[in-house]
Amino acid sequence: RECTMKTSIVFLLCISVFPGFSQGRVVGEDEAGFAECNTFFPGQVPPEGFTEPFHVKICQQYNKEPRFATLYSTKDKIPLYSAFKYSKPAQNKEENWLVEPQIDDPENDLHEMVHEADIVGTVANLGANQALTSDYVGSGYERGLLNPSLLNEEDFQMATYTLTNAVPLSPTLSKSWHRDIGTVVEQALVPHCSKKDHLYLLAGAIPSSVRVKGKVSVPESLWLAACCDAPEGWSLGLVKKMSDENSLEDLTVGELEKQLLAGVHLFKGNCGEDSQSPEKTEAILRAVSQIRSGEQVASDDQEANDSSLVRKVAGIIATPFIKLLELLIYIFVELVKFVFYFLWLVIKRVCGTVLDGVYSLCNGVVSYLKAISMVLISIPYDAGRVVVNIFMGFLQIVRDVFTLTYRILLIPVGFVLHLAAFPYHSICAIPSVLKDMASGIGGTFSLVIDATATLLHGFYYLGGYIVKRFVPKGSSDD
Repeated sequence: RECTMKTSIVFLLCISVFPGFSQGRVVGEDEAGFAECNTFFPGQVPPEGFTEPFHVKICQQYNKEPRFATLYSTKDKIPLYSAFKYSKPAQNKEENWLVEPQIDDPENDLHEMVHEADIVGTVANLGANQALTSDYVGSGYERGLLNPSLLNEEDFQMATYTLTNAVPLSPTLSKSWHRDIGTVVEQALVPHCSKKDHLYLLAGAIPSSVRVKGKVSVPESLWLAACCDAPEGWSLGLVKKMSDENSLEDLTVGELEKQLLAGVHLFKGNCGEDSQSPEKTEAILRAVSQIRSGEQVASDDQEANDSSLVRKVAGIIATPFIKLLELLIYIFVELVKFVFYFLWLVIKRVCGTVLDGVYSLCNGVVSYLKAISMVLISIPYDAGRVVVNIFMGFLQIVRDVFTLTYRILLIPVGFVLHLAAFPYHSICAIPSVLKDMASGIGGTFSLVIDATATLLHGFYYLGGYIVKRFVPKGSSDD
């Protein structure tokens, strides 16, 4: 959140301080053409035949308004073409180069083109699908604009300084391309289009196998296709070879399409190429030929050149002051960024402390309310338990009283019953007692008889023994 807040602050500062801060939008595949930027094509129909999966459609915007359209190759990391309309040129503005974050990271929250330095570390895979400033540093190539800023008014001109509109060009070729295209459009094309706001331009590049730092493709050639969508309409194509910076070949749009990808159609119906006026075409080609040979096209060219020379001298004089102003603005922006960042840290710490205190207070209040709630809930429970214990104790007392009463009353009842049963048990016991007495007397008498018999038998046995011992034996008769 801290990085996002910091990036947002920088983004707002760039919008307010740098007037060249531009915006853009990558067009999704489910949208028709280039969305709002379809207005930069005749009949709002974009070129056909560019169907590779690495071709990305971008609606280049500034101040929330569409300024031009670009078809970008993430494989070659250069634009294949930029579509725009001629507008009254403004004075040269300072370059403020930007990048398109969504080309590298479609999931990010940035829907505008931003300065590269402001998103380093915040956009995933930055530079994976597009060229960066570092790709041009020390390479010997400049960032050549396909849609030249010199053909646009102020707001449109600021929007052209994006790396999605730039291709690697040598300094001399870049200067030659912008000079030739600017002169051809202003002096040969615009004067021959009855409706200047219907002059549609496509500036493109044909990629080659040569790459800057093994990444950004150097164009094999540059081309321009023009369409005047007016009652007396016409179309024209121009090609500049990279091998010859002074070359500028004019050809029909159909011939130009043959040098591009197979199946490419730049303008709907070739912008009336088959029905255009031969006189009009001849006049345009004559003007282009004069420009190519360095001849004057109009009588006021000298005044224009003088005015251009004055502007260049004024630009040379004003450059140091502009650079100083740029330095002061940069210092101011960095100070403002530092102040905002410092204030953000202070606010973050203060808010963190306050939130921690509020959190602790809330925890204490919740714990206190919880304890009180538990106590209040336990009061009825404890009261009910006491009442139940009292009632159970009362029942135990009543039970004990009844038990004691029963046992007290049980003593006389048993005594009375035993007393009442005494005569019965006494009378009923007489036969048994008499029987037992008779048995005792009979047993005693029998015992006396047995003892007497035993005693006599003993005497008999003793007498027989004595006789046998001491009397001599005789006959058996004796």
